[in-house]
Amino acid sequence: MTLDTVDYAVISQGIIAGAREMGAKLIRSAYSTIVREAQDASAALLDRDGNVIAQAELIPMQLGPMKMTFVPCAETHPVDTLVPGDFYITNDPFNGGQHLPDVFIFSPIFFEGEVIGFGASVAHHLDLGGGAPGLNADASDVYQEGLQIPPSCYNLDRDWNGGPFERLVAANIRVPQLTIGDFNAQFAANAIGGLRIQELAAKFGKDAVLETMAELLNYSERRVRTAIAEIPDGVYFGEDAVDDDGLTDDPLPVKAKVTIQGDTIDISFDGSAQQVSRNLNCPFSSTVSAALACVKSVLTSADIPFNEGVKRPFTITAPYGSLLNPRPPAPVRARMEPAYRTFNAVMKALSQAAHEKVIAGGFDTTVVFALSHLTDDGYRVYVEIFGGGYGASVDQDGCDAIDSPLSNCANTPVEALDMEYDYFRVVDYGVRPDSSGAGKQRGGLGLIRAYEITRDDVTFAVYADRFRIAPSGLQGGADGPLGRCAIQRGDETIPVNSKTGMELRKGDVLTIFSGGGGGYGDPAERSRDAIDADIADGLITPETAHRDYPAIAAE
Repeated sequence: MTLDTVDYAVISQGIIAGAREMGAKLIRSAYSTIVREAQDASAALLDRDGNVIAQAELIPMQLGPMKMTFVPCAETHPVDTLVPGDFYITNDPFNGGQHLPDVFIFSPIFFEGEVIGFGASVAHHLDLGGGAPGLNADASDVYQEGLQIPPSCYNLDRDWNGGPFERLVAANIRVPQLTIGDFNAQFAANAIGGLRIQELAAKFGKDAVLETMAELLNYSERRVRTAIAEIPDGVYFGEDAVDDDGLTDDPLPVKAKVTIQGDTIDISFDGSAQQVSRNLNCPFSSTVSAALACVKSVLTSADIPFNEGVKRPFTITAPYGSLLNPRPPAPVRARMEPAYRTFNAVMKALSQAAHEKVIAGGFDTTVVFALSHLTDDGYRVYVEIFGGGYGASVDQDGCDAIDSPLSNCANTPVEALDMEYDYFRVVDYGVRPDSSGAGKQRGGLGLIRAYEITRDDVTFAVYADRFRIAPSGLQGGADGPLGRCAIQRGDETIPVNSKTGMELRKGDVLTIFSGGGGGYGDPAERSRDAIDADIADGLITPETAHRDYPAIAAE
């Protein structure tokens, strides 16, 4: 059929709106603070082949490789064999998944007895078992990180809702009420997405909806190819590094070779570090997602829908057995750290071809930490995710105290924590002064968040980065300041490395200091008005301004 232009506009926007509604449903229905408040979850609508058609604007990292996650499920249980109530589910990091807490669920959308698409969702689950509550910083293989769900097919009525699969999951986790509640939020999100596609098919016809899905992919592909073609052909190189693996002080390099030819891009990560024995390994699907997110953010405009069509001009490879494509059973819980260095390395390569389009290095680190406490009533588990400062661009300061580009989580409000947890309380929370890299445009500032522990025997675990290797400034801008973590125990200050776990006591104060972004351009070119405004707002001190900015130092 030939799709009417007006019908295409209405149907395409209906599909996009349906995906956004799924995201809202998922967040509002969730039980845990990490999903309900931090919004560490995503939702999308797929066609029957698993191509992402539209997505809620939540977590880029989770959505980029979603077809890679779908395909192993469909290979194991073909789409044509599905019946109403069936769903695919997986968190297998070596079969298209990412890390174990991110569980993907795909629910088929039936219309007139035929599967015409899928509602898809992923949520970061608070606890999935493993060697420690919420986060096992010492895991040496994936088995110690939690319950693995291979690409599988179950039925909602038979296997979930009090059925054997739900009971199996509940028996292997420490906070079943919260985790099962978040699973149910995923099912609810998938259901509302399916309903919206069925409504469109009933009104405009199945063929019109399917043709619209195909054209949305083609539209995004055309737009991305046009954007790539505007960049000079060539081979460009970029490199960054993870601080360490938590066992030695040796950095873990991530090397990107970006080849632009016409309207295509080839990205190779040959020469990057080998996989390690701690949880810093990055499944290949996460590597692909990070590279795609970087290129799209740099070269394309925000109005291009992020769907499977965006990926068509790309070829992405990483050596098997490397940090960016590990072989099982490597632990992968902290895969965001090398994923961010993937993002940074590609960004540095693109800066050689289009420096006016890129940003300086940001803190670009997922600071994940868990506080847990075992009582007579069971476990209490709190997980939080922090960002820091963005790198500056050619005409803008970096964003302050915000989650990094691949993650996009919100900070959990202090009030929500007060209602949920009694074994700690937040005693300090704000922007971290003097944490930006100087430049004509300064980098974004990091944040401070401090927790007073109110019970003995509280378990603390963390993984982070940028505690040793600073984010790079660009075009003469200064590097961004490092992050750090410390525990105040009476008169003693205990420094905490970026990848560890330990027991805390009542009265301890744990403080996270996230780092800031690099500056862009010569600090001597920053306007005096901008410097004065930062001083007045308490973002930089007069002493730092005098040190970093010649306009102030000359006085």
